[in-house]
Amino acid sequence: MKRRQLIQAASGAMAAPALTSLSALSFAQAKYPSKPITWIVGYAAGGNADLRSRAMARALGQVLGGTVVVENKPGAGANIGTNAIIKAAPDGYTIGMGSFAPLSVNSSLFKSMPFNPADATPIMLIEKGPLILMVNADSPYKSVKELIAAVKAKPGHLAYSTGGIGGSHHLSAALFCNAAGLDMIPVHFKSGSEGATALLGNQVAIMFVQMYEAMPMMEAGKLRGLAITSAKRSPLQPSLPSMTETGYADVEVLNWQGVIGPKGMSADLVQQLNAAANKALLMPDVKDKLLAQGNVLGGGTPEQFAALIKSETAKWAKVVKDAKIELQ
Repeated sequence: MKRRQLIQAASGAMAAPALTSLSALSFAQAKYPSKPITWIVGYAAGGNADLRSRAMARALGQVLGGTVVVENKPGAGANIGTNAIIKAAPDGYTIGMGSFAPLSVNSSLFKSMPFNPADATPIMLIEKGPLILMVNADSPYKSVKELIAAVKAKPGHLAYSTGGIGGSHHLSAALFCNAAGLDMIPVHFKSGSEGATALLGNQVAIMFVQMYEAMPMMEAGKLRGLAITSAKRSPLQPSLPSMTETGYADVEVLNWQGVIGPKGMSADLVQQLNAAANKALLMPDVKDKLLAQGNVLGGGTPEQFAALIKSETAKWAKVVKDAKIELQ
């Protein structure tokens, strides 16, 4: 009996190193990524979010030593694409663009949402982009002060254009009107470019325009900037005052974009993707283009990105409520 027990014990001792080796081999074979990663963007191909996604996807693939394929799923204010990301398998093979509207605004606008924004797994902030309060180059308003005086002289007479209800153009104007006590008429278009065209045609008095869209029109002498919605002046437009300088510090608007993953991703996988995304962000093809557009470079930890999403959600819920903004 004792002899049989000794033989069994010896057999177990001999098998243990073999099992350990098999386990280590299996772990080594499970290198991430072992297949292409899908990057979902909730906007149409060719737009800024799409181009940003493609630049980040290329760089991220280089850092990870794999392939990252961009897939466009536009519609419903980016809710469709964001829903696809959040509800995908949390294995790291589906990630994508997490942006201002679907993560921090749409829950206050839509009567029902296909997902809970809090279920998204924040990975890393890519950038924050300011807007510029614009008027036509022929406009009589040379400053924010002059504009406010004109609006107050004729309440409900002057209009502003937007790229759609609840977008950053609209919310910026609503926040500004609330802060300055202004009564202006919103005119909603299907896109930011259509709204800017209306401003170019003097159909409206003002528009808050994304900085990367505003700069070419300013340089061409077609539009004039009155102030920027970042807390400080931009090095690309040093003569343009911030809204804070004009006396309206609350009118700080930064349309941000970041990398998110599905609900339930493991902490180890999130950290691995965060480290890779931070490296990708600093690659010249990504960093230089972001800075050239006047954006504030992101980066940082998943926790910092999560805190931004939380604070932005509370901020814009109040703006939507105070301005009584509703989807038509």
